[in-house]
Amino acid sequence: MTPRLTADFWVRAYLARLGLAGIPAYVTARGDATAGAVMVKLATLDGTAKAFQRSFDPASGARVWIVLAEGREADVDALVARQRGRDRDLWVIEIEDRAGRTLLDEDGLC
Repeated sequence: MTPRLTADFWVRAYLARLGLAGIPAYVTARGDATAGAVMVKLATLDGTAKAFQRSFDPASGARVWIVLAEGREADVDALVARQRGRDRDLWVIEIEDRAGRTLLDEDGLC
């Protein structure tokens, strides 16, 4: 059995990886340090944004990142706020990158 990373450890490692790539990112909401879920908001600095959350691929059972919302940044922010209102253990990371880079497709981030 593979040991599970705590949410806090995963968030710190993800922020470090983003920092090494020169991608600005911030924790805008801290969740439960051990088992909180993580949502990633990508703001492309043109008034639009995307929100990503981890899910399971029904075909393979693998963990994958899916786009939960996409569009005007204000609309994505409203969705993030609703999710956070339902789940106080939810971590929210905000990335600001005009190129739309999240690195979520890289090894080790699912």
